[in-house]
Amino acid sequence: MDVRRAAERYRGGDPEAGIDSRHAFSFGPHYDPDNLRFGAVIACNEERLAPGAGFDEHPHSHTEIVTWVVEGELTHRDSTGHETVVRPGDVQRLSSASGVRHMERNAGAGPLTFVQMWLAPLRPGGTPSYEIVRGIADSTPYAVPEAGALLHVRRLAAGERTPVPDGGYVYVHVVRGDVRLERERLGPGDAARISDAKDMEAVGVTGAEVLMWEMTAG
Repeated sequence: MDVRRAAERYRGGDPEAGIDSRHAFSFGPHYDPDNLRFGAVIACNEERLAPGAGFDEHPHSHTEIVTWVVEGELTHRDSTGHETVVRPGDVQRLSSASGVRHMERNAGAGPLTFVQMWLAPLRPGGTPSYEIVRGIADSTPYAVPEAGALLHVRRLAAGERTPVPDGGYVYVHVVRGDVRLERERLGPGDAARISDAKDMEAVGVTGAEVLMWEMTAG
């Protein structure tokens, strides 16, 4: 198990434009050849947008883009014709496949925080697609078959235990609160990269929200 702390993330974005980005993996000018991916995950970005701030339309290809809103509302628009407002508890996925363009903006009056995770597909190309699941439940993992991955959302009370999925690659990201994973205590923005996970548990030290990727591809 390789634990990466929130303070170790690469700082990015454009503070003058109201964009604060924190990258868990090699990203843009923060090139790190030893931190390119884990399993299928190639990016886990924490984004904070001030009211009115956002990312203008830009291209993606050969990437599964999964977004989880922590606070506020995210306005999404893409070149396939989808325009959506994503709220806390929703899972949004944009499969960029052979190529798509999208924009993301905080059109609300309050701050916006979201986590965006990029996964490498098992096969490149294909037709772009879009999906949003409203109010996903803890008991129902969200499947991204194009990347050989399942996303488990876990909301824990203090003292509550939950199993970590068994798998060749498991990526655990703490959204809020504190959890204990084996002997490690993880707080908001911390992550654990687990190889060959088996019979592990996460325990809520406080009330917590955790995202866990279960992956077969390395």
